[in-house]
Amino acid sequence: MGAHSARHLRRVLRLCLGRSGLSHVADAAELALTELVANVVRHVPGRRCRVCFLLQADGVRVEVADGCPRLPVAAEADALGEGGRGLVIVAAVADRWGVTPYADGRGKTVWFECGGTAEPPGS
Repeated sequence: MGAHSARHLRRVLRLCLGRSGLSHVADAAELALTELVANVVRHVPGRRCRVCFLLQADGVRVEVADGCPRLPVAAEADALGEGGRGLVIVAAVADRWGVTPYADGRGKTVWFECGGTAEPPGS
């Protein structure tokens, strides 16, 4: 996955949301998706992940899964720093977000929801 991948994924997400009548969550979902993809590019060896868009009645759940066992941590970033704000931004624009580690310890899924009322599995 390269830095250009986020742009392509944003287009696909916006198209899916628009065709499903969910354009009202597109801006927030695109921003959160961009941050999660950027985290993969920065922190996952090999930059490999799987992305899933789950359309709900009034929103979307986006999942980004990778094979890196390190769990992400939302940290307060230095106001003048160049990074460290990804999960803070996700938390600000999404209605819900979280991390589900794989049972075998070999990776995780980072997810967020914009709109929608479905509870995430395992909650």
